[in-house]
Amino acid sequence: MKKTISILLVSLMILTLLIGCGRKEVAAPNPAEVKPVVIQIAYENNPGEPIDVTAIEWKRLIEERSNGSMKVELFPSSQLGSKNDLIDQMLAGDSVITLADGAFYADRGVPDFGIVFGPYIFDNWDQCWKLTESDWWQEQSDKLEEKGLKLLASNWMYGDRHLLTTKPVKTVADVKGMKIRVPNNTIQVKGFEVLGATPTPMALGEVYTSLQQGTIDGLENPLPVLYNGKFHEVAKYLTLTAHVKNFTTWIGGVTFFESLTAEQQQILMETGTEAGIFNNNLQDKIKEDTLAKFKAEGVEVIEIDLSEFQEVSKAFYSLPEFTAIWSPGLYDTVRANMK
Repeated sequence: MKKTISILLVSLMILTLLIGCGRKEVAAPNPAEVKPVVIQIAYENNPGEPIDVTAIEWKRLIEERSNGSMKVELFPSSQLGSKNDLIDQMLAGDSVITLADGAFYADRGVPDFGIVFGPYIFDNWDQCWKLTESDWWQEQSDKLEEKGLKLLASNWMYGDRHLLTTKPVKTVADVKGMKIRVPNNTIQVKGFEVLGATPTPMALGEVYTSLQQGTIDGLENPLPVLYNGKFHEVAKYLTLTAHVKNFTTWIGGVTFFESLTAEQQQILMETGTEAGIFNNNLQDKIKEDTLAKFKAEGVEVIEIDLSEFQEVSKAFYSLPEFTAIWSPGLYDTVRANMK
């Protein structure tokens, strides 16, 4: 009996050794060999502007938090095309992100979103942030998602939009007939039409040459954008119209967003909001510095009576182009959601 047991034990040992010799060890995947998701963040702004500086910070946050599973490539100065080009790319499924506003979303099938870019609708920045936290904002965001675009962050201050021109503007009458470059969306085109201007849509990258050649008489944008684009080299009059309190949002395509893991989606959105806070602090710091630079470089800074511009701009909210597509009572609804 003992002999039988011994033989069995020896046989089991031999069998175990044979199995062990035949087994192939499967090495754990090397994190360095895992191909990261590449995200292209593209924007019109030039290097050195607050949006660009903050995009660099956002890139750092994404790559750090994702432990290398996400890689960000930055494309300033319209390197990947205009805003509408970029939106078309994300609708086609590309891994591109850009910043856009309600005016563009209105042209992409969510008409009510456009009102946030209407002239003088906000009295202060607190109203902007209250609106983005409202149920109304979430409803519009859901509608945008149905159109294939995912809002990633909504808390980025872009700045008060002002007017930089080749001739001085001190009253609404001075704007009449002036060819003013605007982004290519209906809201901003109509916003300047009610002032009597001739709005001229074009990419920001074409503006400097157009000012030089007299194709346009001016443009509107926040101070850092106007300064860093060096447009003041060929347009010497800055009128502080503050016609739009421009907060901006970052969007990507729904198809691309849903291709990310749940963790990657969370990282992208959380870091986007965190970078927005970084951006807003930066914007506040540079406003006065930028005005001082304009003055030092020979630009005439013109402060105006805003009430005249505000009064004329009221006509914007009753234009048939908008009342025909906006929800009934939209202006009052939005104003109520700011409180």
